[in-house]
Amino acid sequence: MTTSTEPDATVELSKPAAPAPSAKDRALAPIQSLTRRFGAATVAFAVVATVFGALFAVLTPPFWGHDELTQFGRAYQVAHGGVFPQEIEDDRGVAYGGQIPVSVDALMSYAFHDYNDNPEEPFAMVADPAAYDRLGAAKISAETRQMWFTNTAAYSPVPYVPAAVGIRLGEALDLNVGGMYLLTRLAGLVAYLAVVGFALYALRERRSQWLVFTVAVLPIALFQAGTVTADTLTNALAIMVSALLLKALFVGDRLRPVETAALLAATIALPLSKPTYVLLAMLVVVVPADRLGLAGKLKFLPWAFAATGAALFLAWTKIAAPTGDGMSLMRPPHQWGQVRPGDQLAGILGDPVGFVHTFGESIALRDHRWFTQFFGELGFAYVDVPAVSMLACLIAFAVSFGIADRMNTATATFRRTLIVALTVLASVAMIYVTLYMSFTPVDFYIIDGVQGRYFVPLAIVGLAVVARWVPLRLTNPDGVTPTRGTAITVTFASVFALIAAAATYYTVIWG
Repeated sequence: MTTSTEPDATVELSKPAAPAPSAKDRALAPIQSLTRRFGAATVAFAVVATVFGALFAVLTPPFWGHDELTQFGRAYQVAHGGVFPQEIEDDRGVAYGGQIPVSVDALMSYAFHDYNDNPEEPFAMVADPAAYDRLGAAKISAETRQMWFTNTAAYSPVPYVPAAVGIRLGEALDLNVGGMYLLTRLAGLVAYLAVVGFALYALRERRSQWLVFTVAVLPIALFQAGTVTADTLTNALAIMVSALLLKALFVGDRLRPVETAALLAATIALPLSKPTYVLLAMLVVVVPADRLGLAGKLKFLPWAFAATGAALFLAWTKIAAPTGDGMSLMRPPHQWGQVRPGDQLAGILGDPVGFVHTFGESIALRDHRWFTQFFGELGFAYVDVPAVSMLACLIAFAVSFGIADRMNTATATFRRTLIVALTVLASVAMIYVTLYMSFTPVDFYIIDGVQGRYFVPLAIVGLAVVARWVPLRLTNPDGVTPTRGTAITVTFASVFALIAAAATYYTVIWG
């Protein structure tokens, strides 16, 4: 006897219908999709850096950034085909510079006198906001005049490529002086977003992405990204190199081919951007070849790129060396001719104990300023970010470090980690020695010109070394490392720091 299995005799079991997504879920769906694809830190960085980078670009009066007068002069020279330092006539001594449109020079001259002649608090530093609108509305003149920028003439064209593109685009669009200048700033910001965004995307599957995020959105980093300076691309390249070293060496993940290509390219570009970070770029040779996806004869490719980067660095150093004789003109008139690199080098070699004493005096008298400047001394208005900004950044650092991945001891061996640590220390030493030779007068009591912002590009690799040797991490009671809540904490702490910094800057500058 058989049992009927006709369709009308079956009993269909129905599943309960899924609840309809709430309005909140529908609103968050696009964001969640982006974070799954690009990584939470990448998306957060794109939003935060775009908003605050553009805000600083608009809030900062023209040429009020760090050395922005001379930085723009060199960028304009590069934009019009000037590759090498150009010596100019100057009654005061050796000088380098180039030509600048007369209408741009008018805005430069006004800005220079405005930020050097400020009233006491509570009055705003900007004397007449309408003057910037009036001078910025002028057409870019065909007539030019000679401009001095010895300090930036020493830089290669590489870090000025984004600004040069902005200048040429502004000219092609027939913008006025103010429009062209703002576009130049925004071109640098776009480059910063692209390079650092790529670095964070490479770490999208790792919690260490938040450590890179915290450094990348420091108030000083985004302020510089929103102004015309060689440091914008330099910082971006250093952050990218550091993030890829963190991924391949310390976390132990294999780089994708595009990431390996980017790291190798930066091995050449970073030494040509700023000489003090040449050693950071050379760390590519410490990464195991298999983590770079290289085998056979290709495993020697990092050494070839490192050698090329070092050779180009030495070649440019030789080309730019004569500019050092004109650096004393950046000092007060009574110190003109007192910055002599040759004499300073002879002093270091002949009396190393004396140099160490000067270094110690510098630490004792200036380390508190360098600490503040690491978070933000904004432009040539010298506006310090408020204490709450620094506190919020420290909270972000503590949390992002606490949730960072456990370092891979198989790739980040003790020997390799020691090499990285010594490289960071040597890079710090290069900052002091470079400024001692190129900016400090002979027999001066400290190493002058050191600023905390110079240490930002070394922060990620330095913290990676600490994370390798100090394996302290935040965990939930169940032993699981928290991610979502702590990531939100890092983001909001960083945003709070930026809001406080921007509010303070606006209050001091504009009133």
